[in-house]
Amino acid sequence: MKKYIVNNLMLTIKNNSDYDDIKLKEIKYGLESLYLTLSKTIVIFAIAYYLNTIKTLTLIMIFYGILRLTGFGLHAKKSWQCWISSGIIFLLLPYICQNIIISLNIKVLITSICIILIIKYAPADTEKRPLINEKRRRRFKYICTITSIIYLLAIIMVNNNYLENVLFFSIILEAIMILPISYKIFGLKYGNYKAYC
Repeated sequence: MKKYIVNNLMLTIKNNSDYDDIKLKEIKYGLESLYLTLSKTIVIFAIAYYLNTIKTLTLIMIFYGILRLTGFGLHAKKSWQCWISSGIIFLLLPYICQNIIISLNIKVLITSICIILIIKYAPADTEKRPLINEKRRRRFKYICTITSIIYLLAIIMVNNNYLENVLFFSIILEAIMILPISYKIFGLKYGNYKAYC
């Protein structure tokens, strides 16, 4: 299905543009990524709707997505790995957020550790998208760190276990995604920008 849709779109683009082969490869990669993201999101939201966790899933995706915008992190090599890991993460986390109670002290401690990890390891790039520009890397690290501190302050002040959990697990997820050990587990190269320095 993916191949059929992407190939038809590429045929239309080729026939209606004068892009060179390099630009066409970039567009094809973007279309494949978009297809994977949209199809995966639709399936996960459909299952979350059935499990009655759609509101929590939406909040986790928003808060985690905000951190991911500047902290980045690993991407699975193969689409089936992405499907399985995303399914497990985004179907399990909302359920946990809705049903678990963790003491505020534990949340503050673990979130503080995650902030330290973010300061040390964010942003974490990929082989396909290395963060070569040092100024951008510093800016992304700063923004991700400040966002994480805001999440910590919200966890302390919100006095709502459900919202605390959403913020708490969002920051844990981002911290896991940027760790060198996570890259190693998935067989991915870490610190890709270094090859260009």
